[in-house]
This record gives sequence, C-alpha cells and structure tokens, in this order.
Amino acid sequence: MSPTVTIIGAGLAGCEAAHQVARRGFKVRLFEMRPAVSTDVHNGGRLADLVCSNSLRSDDPFHPVGLIKREMAGWDSLIIGAARAAAVPAGSALAVDREGFSQGVSQAIEGNANIELVREEVTAIPDGPVILAAGPLCSEALSRDLYRFVDDRALYFYDAIAPVIEYDSLDHDVVYLKSRYDKGEGADYLNIPLDKETYERFHQALVTGERVEAKNHEKLIFFEGCLPVEIMADRGVDTLRFGPMKPVGLEDPRTGKQPYAVIQLRQDNFAKSHWNMVGFQTQLKWGEQKRVFQMLPGLERARFVRYGMIHRNTYVDSSKHLLPTLQFRRRPDLFLAGQISGVEGYVESAAAGLMAGVNMARFLAGETPDPFPATTAMGALAHYVSFQGHAKLDPTNINFGLLPPLARKGRMKRREKRAAMVHRAVADMIAFAHARGLSEFAMPDYDASEAVTPST
Repeated sequence: MSPTVTIIGAGLAGCEAAHQVARRGFKVRLFEMRPAVSTDVHNGGRLADLVCSNSLRSDDPFHPVGLIKREMAGWDSLIIGAARAAAVPAGSALAVDREGFSQGVSQAIEGNANIELVREEVTAIPDGPVILAAGPLCSEALSRDLYRFVDDRALYFYDAIAPVIEYDSLDHDVVYLKSRYDKGEGADYLNIPLDKETYERFHQALVTGERVEAKNHEKLIFFEGCLPVEIMADRGVDTLRFGPMKPVGLEDPRTGKQPYAVIQLRQDNFAKSHWNMVGFQTQLKWGEQKRVFQMLPGLERARFVRYGMIHRNTYVDSSKHLLPTLQFRRRPDLFLAGQISGVEGYVESAAAGLMAGVNMARFLAGETPDPFPATTAMGALAHYVSFQGHAKLDPTNINFGLLPPLARKGRMKRREKRAAMVHRAVADMIAFAHARGLSEFAMPDYDASEAVTPST
C-alpha cells in the first residue's frame, strides 16, 4: 500500500495540494490548526480563508495572473473552480464572496474520500511524504522546527489588509456606481468623489494618524505590491491620486466631470451587504481608522465590519533549499508550498500547492517529479524561488519579467510581446501535460491555433 501524504495547512496552497494528490488516487491527511490555534489575521477555522474579496486579482487572460489562473484550470484546480463558482461582479477582476468561496473549497475537501481533515496543530515536521503549506502565518512551534531543519534564519515582510464597510451605512447621495472606463458587465464599484481640498485634508490625516508598531521593535518591511495606504501617502501628496485613488475613467454620472480623486468600494459578499475599500490596506490603529475614514464624504456614518490591520509573513529562503519541483534538496519526500516558499499572493500560493501536489503524486508513483516549464507562469514561479543565484530571495507575484525572453528577434510592441509570451506559455503547458499522459488537457480562453510551436 502506498503511504499517506501529510499536508500541513489548509489554506489555498494546502487545499489545492490535497486535491491534486487525492485525485491521483493517493490518501491524504490534511492538518489545520484553526480554530483551536488562531493567527493574527484569521477568525474561526474556515478552510482557504481569504482576507479580501479581490485577493485573486485580474482575470484578463493576457495578464500574468490571468494566465496562471488558466494554467491552473487546465490542471483541474480546486481553487480556481471554487473561485469561479463564488464570483461576484468586479469588472475585469475575479472577485469572490469570501464565505461562499471557503464553503466551496471545504465541501470539496470534506467530501473527498481520499482526504482526511484533521483539526490539530502540527508542531514538528513528521517523517514520510509531507507537503508543508503552513505559511506565512505558521505556528511558532512548527516555525522553530522548520528553521532548525533548514539551518537558516527566518525571512519576513509585513502585509496589510483593508477595511470592510456595511453597505447600509454609506451615504448613497454621495457615492455612485461605476466601473473604471465602464469595463465589465455593469457598474461594479461604488465610488466616493473627492475635491482638491477634501483630498488634501484626508492626505494630511493619513500621514499624521497613529499607526500600529511592529512587535519586538523589528523593522517594518512591507511588500511593495501591497503597501499600506499611509506608506504610499508618505511618499508625496499626489502619490495616492496616481495609485488607489486615481480618478481617470470614473467620471461622476451626476455631473459628467472627473473628480480630483476617487475612493472605490468593491462588493465583498453575494448579498452586497459588505463592501471593501479598494487599495486601502492600512496600519492605522482601529480608532484612528474610524476617525480618519469617517472624515470622507459618504462615510460619515460608516459601520466597519472589519478594520484593516497588518501582520507578519514569514518565509523560507527557498533559493538555498528547494528544487524547481518544490522538493527540498536534502529530503526529496518533503515539499514546500504556498507563501512560505517565497511566492506572494493567493493565486501564486495556490499554484505552488498545485505543482507540489502533482509532483508529490509522481514521487509516490515511483516516477521522477518534473519542474513545470519555465516558459509558463506556474513554472516561472517555481524556477524563481528555487534559483540559486539570489543574494536573498524577495517574494514576488507572477509577472512577465519572470519568464525567459522570447526567441524572436527585432523590436515588438509591449502588447504584442505579452501576447507572444502567453501563446508560448499555452503551447508549452499543453505539450508538458500531453507528454505526461494527459491527452485531454486543455486551457480555457485561448485559441490553440494562435499558440506558437512548443519550446519544451
């Protein structure tokens, strides 16, 4: 009989890994320490818990995160399937009802005869085949054992989440429905228009508001792709107007004019009762958030379902320890997946879980685990975190800069170059899957005739 795989952590990466191993006929014990042991961010014990309805980001098939979603869908991704089932309107983004999404993942995990969900904390890396997907909010005991195993120091950065507000507490004489440039199937965002005087007063309140300090007085290192709104405000009075408060394409339909600045709110649940402040992840103290955000027109009586907060993310310097199959070099039956491996973002974490699950199944079947092609979005992430040339691994979202250059010579327009990279990725992923016996493998939303000849 084949051994049971232990998977630690039932976030997006762990659930995806469990699904991929189980659907290939192997038994899984999936451990989740919550709700008995909590984290700095999560409430309760929901599986695959998201902190934001828009955590899965763009759904444009020619955007790098849109590409990786389609690659994952081709591999029958549990996470992408559950996200599409729980989708809520958000223009060109794939936003979800967070509770519905979690319920969908939970039902799939709990209904799978090959998966046993165990609600216990794992305090040390066990023997046997293991996928460690317990980060970045890994328990202290397991973190200590992991860093003893790798004989290396912990790397970290601070992440932040945005407030969520009750719809009925907004002033609907002020806010208006509109998507930027009217993209999407309808008006998917609520918008708060600001004039110059109101914007400058709000900016001053942000930069002078009282902020949460780091624990143990360590340095607050933030991920550049998810900066707290106050950090962006510190960089200059107009930074927000060219960032999350950009007014372009958001003309107020009541006046026909473009505001000086705009704050957008995005639907956070199916019932449309909760709305998330887009791009307003914050480290302001909770009392300060109430004071500062209620200065805004339309939010004077806002009721906060959840305040924003910051939390510490811990990760391994995977470039020292992992193969591009996401196996540890010194222990091939131990895989690392999720944000603890050095990727950043929920989609990227789930993609790492998918690759770890696929390769764990190959390992158990006595086959050689294969790195996904570096020319694909998933493969590029795995090659990035395992690349031994990093002075220090910096976490990253998927981006086209991680993929190898095109073989074509001559100058290409940016749009044409991106399309060519996508078509190459599609062709190479299909060829990779077909070579491993998945003759029915296909990727949605792409015309196969446009894909280039596979390079792998």
